[in-house]
Amino acid sequence: MHDSHDPYVRVRGAREHNLKGVDVDIPRDVLAVFTGVSGSGKSSLAFGTIYAEAQRRYFESVAPYARRLIHQVGAPKVGEITGLPPAVSLQQRRSTPTSRSSVGTVTQLSNSLRMLYSRAGDHPPGAERLDSDAFSPNTAAGACPECHGLGRVHRTTEELLVPDPSLSIRDGAIAAWPGAWQGKNLRDILGALGHDVDRPWRELPAGEREWILFTDEQPVVTVHPLRDADRIQRPYQGTYMSARRYVMKTFSDSRSATLRARAERFLASTPCPGCGGRRLRPEALAVTFAGRTIAELAALPLTELAGVLHGTSQAARVLTDDLRSRIAPVLELGLGYLSLDRSAPTLSAGELQRLRLATQLRSGLFGVVYVLDEPSAGLHPSDTEALLTVLARLKAAGNSVFVVEHHLDVVRGADWLVDVGPGAGEHGGRVLHSGPPAQLAGVAESQTARFLFGHSPAPVRQVRTPTGWLKVGPVTRHNLRAVTAEFPLGVFTAVTGVSGSGKSTLIGEISEETAGVGRLVRVDQKPIGRTPRSNLATYTGLFDAVRKAFAATDLARERGYGVGRFSFNVAGGRCENCQGEGFVSVELLFLPSTYAPCPDCGGSRYNPETLEVTYRERNIAQILDLTVEAAAEFFTDSPQVTRSLSALLDIGLGYLRLGQPATELSGGEAQRIKLASELQRAHRTPTLYVLDEPTTGLHPSDAEILTTRLHALVDEGHTVIVVEHDMTVAATADWIIDLGPVGGTSGGRIVAEGPPPEVAQSRTTTAPYLSRALTNT
Repeated sequence: MHDSHDPYVRVRGAREHNLKGVDVDIPRDVLAVFTGVSGSGKSSLAFGTIYAEAQRRYFESVAPYARRLIHQVGAPKVGEITGLPPAVSLQQRRSTPTSRSSVGTVTQLSNSLRMLYSRAGDHPPGAERLDSDAFSPNTAAGACPECHGLGRVHRTTEELLVPDPSLSIRDGAIAAWPGAWQGKNLRDILGALGHDVDRPWRELPAGEREWILFTDEQPVVTVHPLRDADRIQRPYQGTYMSARRYVMKTFSDSRSATLRARAERFLASTPCPGCGGRRLRPEALAVTFAGRTIAELAALPLTELAGVLHGTSQAARVLTDDLRSRIAPVLELGLGYLSLDRSAPTLSAGELQRLRLATQLRSGLFGVVYVLDEPSAGLHPSDTEALLTVLARLKAAGNSVFVVEHHLDVVRGADWLVDVGPGAGEHGGRVLHSGPPAQLAGVAESQTARFLFGHSPAPVRQVRTPTGWLKVGPVTRHNLRAVTAEFPLGVFTAVTGVSGSGKSTLIGEISEETAGVGRLVRVDQKPIGRTPRSNLATYTGLFDAVRKAFAATDLARERGYGVGRFSFNVAGGRCENCQGEGFVSVELLFLPSTYAPCPDCGGSRYNPETLEVTYRERNIAQILDLTVEAAAEFFTDSPQVTRSLSALLDIGLGYLRLGQPATELSGGEAQRIKLASELQRAHRTPTLYVLDEPTTGLHPSDAEILTTRLHALVDEGHTVIVVEHDMTVAATADWIIDLGPVGGTSGGRIVAEGPPPEVAQSRTTTAPYLSRALTNT
């Protein structure tokens, strides 16, 4: 046992995920960085063990009733941890914020701004002072009654609902209607109501067309169906629903993302006519501060907002000083280009995490451990220094800062380094080094050391010649003002520039309709599924081939088991107690409901009869437990399975389990899985691959593997365009388009373009960092 003044957090026997009984001592009150290849176990140590244990202890001190209200991480698999202070986690959450969530609500700056308008705003003569709630679009007191505070309304028109007016209703003129029997049913009801369903749409009287598409009436009629002669069809009572009503109902109520997306094709989203897109009631928009409404101030980039906030009265001065001091850390983290009304779903995971970090700087906590997940994700190298300053300030306030990080400049800025490895998955899970960063140089098996101390030069590439050019623009969107860009085809292009300069907006304009684009594949970091039912094997399609192999075994044939028997998503082969989930929710009186392995199947997802069928001595649940690497050795004789697995191995995902739920994957892993499932389909057609920050969340050695794979695509005759902050990747490109000069409204221009050596000599923010990467390579 260590004494109470022991300055170390001491972890003993950590076995979370792939950790192999790890013992490690990390000093408190330092900036400690956890490094290692993707999947080595560094997050399992920092988040899964240290943070999870701190949270578990905190929960034990909370009243049982209150515990129920808080989302709780399970107890980690660890012998003991001593010297552990309370912990605050800032993770790159994959949860999707709602459209009502904005930069203002995430940072709580909106609350302060609303208070300013309520207490110090200029109200119209004779109008009573409004409460701060009246300035929020998310409350009944403030929201515009027409759009309910969303700022946009969804409307539909005849042109959207009936794209081809030469067709008759029977031939499918009303494209917005559902397919199959439901659409046939609506047509039969119209016929029974006396409408001509065989005349071309454009020949029907205007009043009739209006009623069919837009009526709110729902008449019920008796329908005498004329269907197949060999089936007896009985009359039935049918209820009519107009096309608009069907589309709006599907869009607002359907739980199916596919149906909602289909309904959205028939809707036009326009600014709300009531508030002009400003989301508030007229009373709130009549109040001004410094001559502007709250909606106008919320639309300014934070750098400009800070310049406008100057109070004249005593109350206004107190409130504006407070607002400016809250905005300062956000500016320091390179996010001054964001406005308070910018909707949270449009922010990247890195931006969201840095906004939360800025809020923590103002919280004044001390004596806690902050556990951060790659705070440099999505940051331009020029902003990394500011990030290190902010982390140093958290440390100076008397806190310990533990960071999981791949960015070498952040690693160099650490006081203490914990390197986990040497490989991923089963080949990792050991601590190779825990000490000052400089001492890592002597650790031979560390992948991090190879890059941190520059022992391996990157291969020299011949710059390729473009086979043609792709013109995009002029684009006027967000901060881009009539920007036209030309992308070379048949080569590797990197789009660089400071955070918020408009890189993602620019490549977002490339579509299949753009002249010169043949086949387009966009690979983003959105999750591959929202539920644990979606996993690596189902998403890549390799599970279909595995199920076929099981259905072809002697025992399966003898029992008459088809392919469906081996799916955990349908009744038959799955365990019905957990419905194939593998775990059940346990409701505990006064405590949070927790998930426990299903008592019937022990977490295997299948019923005992299905598990009796084996393929080369393994049952289907054991196959799902294999890592990609182990499965590749197991399925050497099945070309269809091998193709999927080797595509995953090629881009460094050999450590993932086949049955790993989609909800456990990071954004970077999800993006690489999408890329792998694309790469396993051999395409002759020249394809344009667009990737937004593909190396986010990757260790430099994994980024190297991925870059090599992307260059191989170009060598096969395809085109690759990446948005990238990692200058080692940009240095290998054939062409660079650099945006700037800064983020936000003052940016959004192309400031340099050409081969990397040319761009490195320009006078842009990116140039010096690119130049350094070129000399290293």
